[in-house]
Amino acid sequence: MANRLSRALPVAVAVAVAALAAVTVPEPVPRAAPVAPVAHAEQADHATYIVTVRRDLDPAEVAQMVGVTPVHVFRTALHGFAARLSPGQVAALHAMPGVEAIEEDGGASSFGAGV
Repeated sequence: MANRLSRALPVAVAVAVAALAAVTVPEPVPRAAPVAPVAHAEQADHATYIVTVRRDLDPAEVAQMVGVTPVHVFRTALHGFAARLSPGQVAALHAMPGVEAIEEDGGASSFGAGV
């Protein structure tokens, strides 16, 4: 029995070494070069406006008529929408019947008022 084991052991070791040699170690993945920032779409450079429309008009449909997706649609205190608009879109809205006001959105503060 010892004779069989002494003959089988070197064979088993040789098979194990061959199996380990066949295993490939993956090469480290090279780091990707830094990606340049993506340029913002042209519309992102435009100012945001608050557009109010008559109550009988759908604000989302008015926005769609000038090719914009509203940032927000107002239907309670105001009836209109907020969107980034190009100067051409502002002009087109001014020419539309039913558009009541177009105001550039901006911050408001009561601090320092009347001082």
